[in-house]
Amino acid sequence: MKVKQTPIAAAVSLALLGGSLAAQAQQADAPAPAQLEQVVVTGIRASLQTAATIKKNASAVVDAVSAEDVGKLPDSDVGQALGRIPGVSVGRAFGQGATVSIRGSDPQMTYTTLNGQTVASTGWYDQLDIDRSFNYSLLPSELIGGMEVYKSQQADLTEGGIGGTVIVKTRKPLDLGAHSGFVSVKYGRGTISDPEKEVSGLYSWKNDAKTFGVLAAAAHAQGAYIRRGVEADNRWAGDVAPTAFVQDRKRDAINLTLQARPAQGLELGLNLLRLKLVGDNSNSSDYIFQDPENGTNCDKRNTDVKSPWNPNGMCVHSTTTAANPLPNQFFQVWARAAEMTSDSVTFDGHYKVDGAKFDLVAGTTKAKGGTKLTANYQAGSWDAGFSVPKWQGTIDATGHQIAVNPTSNQSFTAAQLPSQLAPQSWATSQGPNRDQEKYAQLDATIDLNWGAINTFKTGVRFADHTFEKRAYRPVWAATIASTNTASLFDGTVEVASWTIPRPNIDAMVAGTLKNITGWNEDRSAYSELSEKNKSAYGMFEFEADNLRGNFGLRYISTDVKSTGYKFDGTPLAAGDYAGNENWGRGFDVKKSKYNDVLPSVNLAVDLRKDLVLRAAAAQAITRPNFANMFGIQVSGYNDDRVGNETWTVGSVELKPMKSSQIDLSLEYYYGRGNVLSATFFNKDIQNFITANVQVNQKVGLVDPKSGVDNWTVQNFVNAGGGRLRGVELQANHAFNNGFGVVANYTFTEGTAPKESFADQIGIFTQSSKHNVNLVGYYETEAYFGRLAYNWRSKYLIRENAYWYGNRMHANYGTLDASFGWNINKWLKLSFDAVNLTKQDDIQYGAMATNLPADVLHKDPLKAGYPAWSFKGETTYKIGLTAKF
Repeated sequence: MKVKQTPIAAAVSLALLGGSLAAQAQQADAPAPAQLEQVVVTGIRASLQTAATIKKNASAVVDAVSAEDVGKLPDSDVGQALGRIPGVSVGRAFGQGATVSIRGSDPQMTYTTLNGQTVASTGWYDQLDIDRSFNYSLLPSELIGGMEVYKSQQADLTEGGIGGTVIVKTRKPLDLGAHSGFVSVKYGRGTISDPEKEVSGLYSWKNDAKTFGVLAAAAHAQGAYIRRGVEADNRWAGDVAPTAFVQDRKRDAINLTLQARPAQGLELGLNLLRLKLVGDNSNSSDYIFQDPENGTNCDKRNTDVKSPWNPNGMCVHSTTTAANPLPNQFFQVWARAAEMTSDSVTFDGHYKVDGAKFDLVAGTTKAKGGTKLTANYQAGSWDAGFSVPKWQGTIDATGHQIAVNPTSNQSFTAAQLPSQLAPQSWATSQGPNRDQEKYAQLDATIDLNWGAINTFKTGVRFADHTFEKRAYRPVWAATIASTNTASLFDGTVEVASWTIPRPNIDAMVAGTLKNITGWNEDRSAYSELSEKNKSAYGMFEFEADNLRGNFGLRYISTDVKSTGYKFDGTPLAAGDYAGNENWGRGFDVKKSKYNDVLPSVNLAVDLRKDLVLRAAAAQAITRPNFANMFGIQVSGYNDDRVGNETWTVGSVELKPMKSSQIDLSLEYYYGRGNVLSATFFNKDIQNFITANVQVNQKVGLVDPKSGVDNWTVQNFVNAGGGRLRGVELQANHAFNNGFGVVANYTFTEGTAPKESFADQIGIFTQSSKHNVNLVGYYETEAYFGRLAYNWRSKYLIRENAYWYGNRMHANYGTLDASFGWNINKWLKLSFDAVNLTKQDDIQYGAMATNLPADVLHKDPLKAGYPAWSFKGETTYKIGLTAKF
């Protein structure tokens, strides 16, 4: 079934014209406050009851997560808590819930706000695409009061979320008791990672007249996350690399909220939020070149996958003994200093008079971050002093997970590396990013007495958003000084079934910086993208007998400007970075503009007091990814591999993806917080973004590694459409004996234009066909316990092709547990365990073998080859919370 624009637009337009009121504005906040008012609740049951009340009373299709107590979401991870909602899938990255996909849509189609507004974010890792998805790992769960997921659109919601809109809410002081709050300490450790320590607290005060309040909250977490696995590029003598990623992680958050009601009907607020993440990290790989030229080690090949890197086919099984040793060994460490800060300031004012309410929100959010320094240290069997054990054993890549089975001890320490190591000049760089948005909106809610139509909402919103990315290359000292190897490492870390030296990240950064006398900007990496977004809406709300809902129009207008350096043939200046050849210092500026009108209708029919039939129809957009609109981006220049050279040209002429969508649900509410519901949804999506790829192209830049001007060139255009449709089933039931169960299942069938993706697979990014949640809990006044199982079927991960590429993630299921003891009314002891089943993270190639052999279609990303797998880890956390 496809929603047609004309009937919806015509119906809503007639209603608006009949009311003689022009559609004027956009509201980025949640719908009418009375409809979704925040309620302070305690306990599992109370949390579920609040979520059920929000769902039942909403005009739109809404699901919610409510805090069980001040400072206590149902899960310790914000993203993981969202993953309990029907139709929501969470993408985990580096041990945390990082991205959210709603109903099988790409995470970039999920629009996330904090208290209704954008939060700036740059990310901390320079190897990932810059997109519009929000990284939930930044937010400490203790600061969150609740979250609402709007799966259908309505005119007063900020545009941008084809999949849906997530509104994360913090608390306000006038909603809490005077001198109330909590202090919490937690200690956690994993079966792989080092211990993590957390402390958080919140204090809320208000005067006796309840006209002024102050709330201060803060959270700090520090520990070391370790990920162990096997990564296989298979373009380097059949390389398979047991790898350990270590991140020294420190996260801080501070939230200050002022709220005042100085006069009847007037409310003022000021919210300040600072987020900081320090994520210094290392990635250490013990390379095994299992398929040397003219070697006899490989005893099984996939001859359907052939390329210049694997002319005889890709090796999927090898056996190495003392009689047929590998000629080369290699150990490599990438060390990165990474940090991100995000600062937001928001002012809000609300004024109520008889028959009307006016809301003003204005503020700014800005972030700085990226990779402060990338350094690389390496050593191989060709270096004097390299005495790492020679590989002996078998490597089996015939399944979806590589089995690395040594027949001799492979462990080594820093003492078995050369005594001195120097940083690799080709690999060193800085990659700072900056993100900022300034916004203002004004909304009006006018009471009407037009029969069933009781309210008209209208508003305008302006947002000025800028994202800037840069890169810098070092000016090296005349002589690069090496560093004592022993000081570059600190102990050992396990990979596969043996141990390797654990990098001292600070020492590697210092050993690199001491050799750098200055920095040159890499002009090919600079790009600034500016968006000026304006919107206006008009929305009627109606209610009569057993019928309620809303209908409206939203107008959007966006001016886009992209700025980058000109590639104009300027000769390379003395002392400049070699990659700046032909890059001038003047700017190439490109501009574009688009606008649209988005209609929406939400209808809820109370068939009985406990039975709600709900229907919704709307159009929605998701703007193009930043990475698709940047100017020229160069990757693979002078790296360690010939054939990685990619020249990407973005376009500001890209139009947003646009969806016409419907929802139909039946919801049965009984008892206190008990729900049975079934929902059908359909989204027809147009304007997918497709990459046009040309190989073996001359661009005017010679790669020093290959010695030739030969590039894979890609640019982007809008083309094709797709569809998402499916069914959500939900059941929440609390028994009278303290036990309860929560269950939901989502089936999603999605088709996307295969031409939009390098892998030529016509399914949505991170879209699972099946998603299941099963939660059982027990709660008394003194004790509570919960077991929660989440499972999702396989899904595609798509990342920038020049290094990672596109691959399939295998089915993934985790069993989590949480237990607590309310020692008294003030003290609570908690214990949480995540991934008790130690589910491995398995990713394998999904492309067809007939696709060309180039940087976009790498061998290990084809024919089910087990490109990546990471060992599953169970984490345990014990906490003590004092509430007052």
